[in-house]
Amino acid sequence: MAVNPDAINRYARHLVLKEIGGPGQQALLQSRVVIVGAGGLGGPAGLYLAAAGVGHITIIDDDKVDASNLQRQVQFISSDIGMDKATIMADTLDDLNPDVTTRGIVQRLNADNAHALLQGADIVIDGVDDFKARFITNDACLRLGLPLVSGALGRFKGQVSVFNTDADAPCYRCLVPDIPPDSETCAAVGVVGALAGVIGSVMALEVIKLITGAGDSLAGRLWLYDGLAAESRTITLPKDAACPACSNNSG
Repeated sequence: MAVNPDAINRYARHLVLKEIGGPGQQALLQSRVVIVGAGGLGGPAGLYLAAAGVGHITIIDDDKVDASNLQRQVQFISSDIGMDKATIMADTLDDLNPDVTTRGIVQRLNADNAHALLQGADIVIDGVDDFKARFITNDACLRLGLPLVSGALGRFKGQVSVFNTDADAPCYRCLVPDIPPDSETCAAVGVVGALAGVIGSVMALEVIKLITGAGDSLAGRLWLYDGLAAESRTITLPKDAACPACSNNSG
């Protein structure tokens, strides 16, 4: 990293960590992350990644800010209501760290545009609340060879995992092969706002670890958090030989 007093001051707490240091911080500044979904998970993840100095952050979301979002989507304020989430969040991350180049794409990720929108990224974050969109994101990441950091939450529980890190690692559909018939959104079941911050922050941490090579990622593992019990556990998530997306027999 260039000897820049402003940068040294901004990233001082990273620079003293032997797991990150100067080389890790340089890797962060040169990395490209795409966040799919500027909501309860993508918001806190994006805030922490921008603060960490991730050099290029793209946010993809076609939704607008609604008053009901403000209970958990801390990247927005009341005056943002009615504005495009991707645009507002990109502006917020710009204000947070001038070292970060942001891009807000006001589109819904779909099977037709996913390859083009994700191409060029180093890591993709899945912060959506829709299984179809998750499957599309996962499939595009598989084709592009991109690691996928995925989180989910509902009521008082959440989970995080890392997919597609190598040929032997599981993908998202090793965990969820098909769309559950009883799938429910946060709008239907509710969610405590602070939980989004917990899960989104863990997602950001996993991205930072992947970029810098620090520690052990959640690749091949699923981290489960129970906010009511204040307990968490990590379980093994093996690659599924019959996975419809990443097995040798898949299309």
